[in-house]
Amino acid sequence: MKTENKSHAEKGILSAMDKLIGLISFLFVVVLVMSYFLIFGFPKFSIGTAAHKDKDVSGLVSITKDGAAPVSSGNVWMAPDTADIPKDETGKQIRYGRSLIVNTSSYLGPKGTVAKISNGMNCQNCHLEAGTKPFGNNYGAVASTYPKFRPRSRKTESVYKRMNDCFERSLNGQALDTASREMQAMKAYIDWLGKSVKKGVKPEGSGIETLAFMDRAADPEKGKALFLSKCIACHGAEGKGVPLADGTAYQYPPLWGDHSYNTGAGLYRLIPFAGYIKNNMPNGATKQYPQLSDEEAWDIAAFVNSQSRPQGNVSRDWPELSAKPVDNPFGPYSDKFAVSQHKYGPYAGIAEARKKDKDKTITKKISK
Repeated sequence: MKTENKSHAEKGILSAMDKLIGLISFLFVVVLVMSYFLIFGFPKFSIGTAAHKDKDVSGLVSITKDGAAPVSSGNVWMAPDTADIPKDETGKQIRYGRSLIVNTSSYLGPKGTVAKISNGMNCQNCHLEAGTKPFGNNYGAVASTYPKFRPRSRKTESVYKRMNDCFERSLNGQALDTASREMQAMKAYIDWLGKSVKKGVKPEGSGIETLAFMDRAADPEKGKALFLSKCIACHGAEGKGVPLADGTAYQYPPLWGDHSYNTGAGLYRLIPFAGYIKNNMPNGATKQYPQLSDEEAWDIAAFVNSQSRPQGNVSRDWPELSAKPVDNPFGPYSDKFAVSQHKYGPYAGIAEARKKDKDKTITKKISK
């Protein structure tokens, strides 16, 4: 009997020792892992996916969280993480600038709390996800390329001039005082977004992609049918968008009419507008996962830009006619192509003629 009791006691001791050894091993692994993180830092987990979205405070559109680090996915520019904005006065200015981009109308629209100088649209209606979406007309290359010479004015322009172009054309409003708190905040935000881009570099994915030219003109009638089947859920059959209940901004922006961009805006040209549509529309589309073909994007762009909208002042644009883009819908031109072809294409013939004229000019200069 004593021997049997002793055997049970020994088994109990061995079982306890096994559990103790297991606990010690587990704690040892935890200590090693924590030591690694303390030395090399904790990893950042990105939540910038389509499944994780937050609403900006104006309720305009859903925007992805800026969870990506300021590095490229392949060679495509990615925005820095908003969690890395400094926790100081500079950071406060950057955050205010971001809020102005997202909620422009709340501050500067028809019912703006700061001023009433724009049409009710927000900057991020054109510069998607607060100017951070790859191929979504983002601000990735702004800080690295401005000041720069712009053929439209034939002058070297500052980023302030470029932003005021947007206020006067895309927002069909008035220029903002460059010394104002709001202008300085927006510039601070844009500079912060481009802080990792080397001067003079335009990274892939910044701005808007240029699609291959079609061998036919973009067709507004085909575009209308596509618009009615793919776009009216957000923008409405009449292109008026969906305003917020309080009238301070739009949940989805108007694409034509009195409260949309005017004829001087960059998106009134078909080449940038078609590229913008292809990689971003309908809502949820991306460069990697488009929902439209190239031809569909061209035709929708033609339909939208065939509708009535405010007239912008383009009288001083492109003083050097040979530098005027092939898709500029306003004459005069340095070539003999019709206004309608400049507006809707096809553009390959115009581009080829321009190239030949340029080559002839260069040859004449060399021969002299």
